[in-house]
Amino acid sequence: MIIVNTSEIAGREIVEMLGLVRGNTIRARHVGQDIMAGLRNIVGGEVKEYTRMITEAREEALKRMVEAAEKLEADAVVNIHFTTSQVMAGAAEILAYGTAVKLK
Repeated sequence: MIIVNTSEIAGREIVEMLGLVRGNTIRARHVGQDIMAGLRNIVGGEVKEYTRMITEAREEALKRMVEAAEKLEADAVVNIHFTTSQVMAGAAEILAYGTAVKLK
């Protein structure tokens, strides 16, 4: 499966658009992570616990989007985007979406 954030794939021709595909996940903060984040907020620096959580969530959303494309028998997903939104205090949704296509 080819996955790109452009509307075209170099050297390949898109012959059919199959439609929008998406994958999402919602992740909540963990009390232990909040304690470490609070300490980092005092001394400064990257909040690695949250970075790791968001990275894992992004990968899960991407995986779910690819699974949706595979169900449509797509060869690729073009124009990939990610969005993040807070759904409640302490929880965020990561959404990956793009257009599933067939290639020549």
